Amino acid sequence: MKVGDKHYRTIWPHQDGLSVEIIDQRWLPHDFRVVTLSTVDEIATAIADMWVRGAPLIGVTAAYGIAIAMADDPTDAHLNATCNKLHATRPTAINLKWALDEMRHTLSIVATDKRAEAAYRRAAEIADEDVELNRAIGRHGLEIIKEIAAKKKPGEPVNILTHCNAGWLATVDYGTATAPIYLAMEAGIPVHVFVDETRPRNQGAQLTAWEMDGHGVPHDLIVDNAGGHLMQHGEIDMVIVGTDRTTASGDVCNKIGTYLKALAAKDNGVPFYVALPSPTIDWTVRDGVAEIPIEERNGDEVSFVQGENSAGEIISVRISPKGTPARNPAFDVTPARLVTGLITERGIAEASAPGLARLFEKEN
Repeated sequence: MKVGDKHYRTIWPHQDGLSVEIIDQRWLPHDFRVVTLSTVDEIATAIADMWVRGAPLIGVTAAYGIAIAMADDPTDAHLNATCNKLHATRPTAINLKWALDEMRHTLSIVATDKRAEAAYRRAAEIADEDVELNRAIGRHGLEIIKEIAAKKKPGEPVNILTHCNAGWLATVDYGTATAPIYLAMEAGIPVHVFVDETRPRNQGAQLTAWEMDGHGVPHDLIVDNAGGHLMQHGEIDMVIVGTDRTTASGDVCNKIGTYLKALAAKDNGVPFYVALPSPTIDWTVRDGVAEIPIEERNGDEVSFVQGENSAGEIISVRISPKGTPARNPAFDVTPARLVTGLITERGIAEASAPGLARLFEKEN
């Protein structure tokens, strides 16, 4: 996607042929910063501290981390140690494990003196594949938007609610939940997006809104608890969210608060769709609530809010009493029964084991 008049991906190889460059998302929307990652430790920090975030982008970043490791030491011991180190950075997003397993499998049959070259090549392929997966998700999701638009008055927008950021900033390009929105804009279909702020890190307010504004998508920022009210009053036509892990039975794990949106959508008859590339499916898990590990992040993310003051400085301020402890589960699980459909690169699947099996028979 474009930032100003320049096209960017979220991650790309540095001109030195060894490092990678990323958009450091901690400072958006107030400051657009590009940083270079040259070591495995820097890759691990970037993932853990959310310089990069979103399940697909985390996976691609980890793949490049393996490439950097192989350029330094291509032995099996170093490969395994690096995989373990990077896997420990974020426990919930399955794309991270998928990418590390893919890199390990690819390199296991490559001679050590050829591993660095093979690793950089496979990491680049994973990045390119992610873009194509997202474009395909966009095409399938566009059909849903077209169906809704056909039932509306001429010129009346399709009103879409999204939660967190499942946009191009969460992937390499296009995004998952936002890909259908961007393609609808390109097709001339009027859309309007309600953007949940997405506490505690405000990825909706800081990232999704920045994306919508930059792409010219009509949108409104709303507080997290406004979605149900808008649904009750007929202001939401559909919900599209992303997911960090989807079970073989169709449960979806996404940013905290997604479950509440799904409950409100169910109660008000609003279609609730989840957009995901196939590497986000965990075929080893069936019960999302019982089996998916939920990352518990530092309570300071709840107690402090980052923003820009009147002097243009990016600062963090405390919003709670100093003696008040904070809990910070980063994700929740939405049971398959609340999901209207899963928008994948192969089509739209029913959120169930048979529904996924019909599209991904060979994988499971």
